[in-house]
Amino acid sequence: MSTLVFYSEFDSFEEWSALLAPHLPGVTICRAETVQNPAEVHYALTWKPPHGFFAPYRNLKLLVNLGAGVDSLVGRDDLPDIPIIRLSDPDMARMMAGYVLFAVLRYARDIPAFEHAQREQRWHYLHPRKPSDIRVGVLGLGELGAYTAQELVRQGFDVRGWSRSPKVMTGIRCSSGLASLNDFLSQSDILVVMLPLTPHTAGLLSAERLSHLPFGAAFINVSRGAIVDQAALTAALQSGQIAEATLDVFDREPLPPDDPLWRMDNVLITPHLASVAIPASAALQVAENIQRAARGESVTNQVFPERGY
Repeated sequence: MSTLVFYSEFDSFEEWSALLAPHLPGVTICRAETVQNPAEVHYALTWKPPHGFFAPYRNLKLLVNLGAGVDSLVGRDDLPDIPIIRLSDPDMARMMAGYVLFAVLRYARDIPAFEHAQREQRWHYLHPRKPSDIRVGVLGLGELGAYTAQELVRQGFDVRGWSRSPKVMTGIRCSSGLASLNDFLSQSDILVVMLPLTPHTAGLLSAERLSHLPFGAAFINVSRGAIVDQAALTAALQSGQIAEATLDVFDREPLPPDDPLWRMDNVLITPHLASVAIPASAALQVAENIQRAARGESVTNQVFPERGY
C-alpha cells in the first residue's frame, strides 16, 4: 500500500485528490494530519512545506513541487535524496505570459498616466507609441521566461533576453553571462524579472545594477522578491530612476502593512499570483510521474533545487 501526502496553504486538496485518484488506484491520497502510517508515504505533493515536514517519511520516493519555483526546497535537512519534479504545465506558462503582457501593455500604452488623470477629472491625451520602439528586457529565459518573451515578440515589441548560459531564440536579442548584464539592463525600457532564485541570483539586482536601467524605466517582477534589493528598488521608485513598477513578489510575503511600497502611486502590487498551478491541466502529468516512480523508471521534469531549476 502506498500513500501520497499533500501539503499546500494555497492549493485545494479536494480538487487535486479528485483529479488524481482515478489515475492512481491503490494510492491513498491524504493531508499530512491524516496520514495513518508514515512508512507507507512514498509520494508527496507540496508547496512550501514547513521545516521538518518530510522527516517522518523515510520511504519517500518522489516529491512533486506544486509550482515552478523550487527555492523553498534548498538547504533542507529533512528531505531525502529523491527525485523532485515541478509542474511543467502549458496553462501555467500562458497564465504567466498573460500577466506579464498585461503589465507591459499597461506601461507601453501609458495607462498609469490616464489613471492619474481620471482621478483628477482631467482629459489627458498621450499619443500611442509603436511597440517596436519599446525595448522590453526579459531577465531569465527558462521555460516561463522564454514563453513570455515569445508572446511579447508577437505583440511587436523590441524584445531582449538575458540568461546565465547562452540561448538562441527567434526574434529575440539574447545575451548571457554577468559580463553582459549591465549592458542588457541599460537597453531595457521595461524590465521583466523572470529568473529563478538561486545562490547565484539572490540579490542580483542591487542598487548599482538598478542604476543601469534607463532613467524612467518600468520594472516588473514575477519571479522572487529576494532577487532584488527591495530597499534599493523602493529608493529608485521614489527618485524616479524607475518610473513605475508591477510587483507580484517581495522579499517578505505577505508584504508587511508598513512597507512604503503599499503607499506609492507608481507601484501596482499583487499577492504572488502571476502564475499558479492548474490542477485540471497538470493532474495527468503528476499521476504519470508517480506511476513512473512506482515502476522504478526515470521521471520527467526533474529539477535540482540547488541549481534553482
